[in-house]
Amino acid sequence: MTRQNISSGSEWEPKIGYSRAVRIGNQVAVSGTTSPGATLEEQTRGALRTIEAALGEAGAKLTDVIRTRMYLTDMSRWEEAAAAHGEVFGEIRPASTILEVSRLVDGDLLIEIEADAVVE
Repeated sequence: MTRQNISSGSEWEPKIGYSRAVRIGNQVAVSGTTSPGATLEEQTRGALRTIEAALGEAGAKLTDVIRTRMYLTDMSRWEEAAAAHGEVFGEIRPASTILEVSRLVDGDLLIEIEADAVVE
C-alpha cells in the first residue's frame, strides 16, 4: 500500500519525526493537534480546523472521522471542549475519548486533539 505523509510545514515535524497526518489505504490518522487561542473553546475550534485541513489533504472529510481523542489539561472544563467538538461532530458522532493530562508541550495550550478516519 502507498503511504501518504501530510505535512503542516511545522519546524517540529522533521525534528521529532512525525507527520500532521498519514494516509495508508483508506485509513487516515491525524496527529495530536493544537491551536493557540485565549480560551479553551477557541483552541478546540482551531485544532479542529487544522484537523479538517489535514484530512482534506489526505482526501478525507470530517464525515469520514471514526474516532477522536481530546487531551485536556483541566478536566473540570471538559464541557467547553465538548461543546466545540459537538459543533463539528454533532451529526457525525465518532467514537470519542476525553482524557486529562498534566501538561501539553506548551504551557499555554489547554487541549490537544487526535483523529482517525476511514475514507469510503
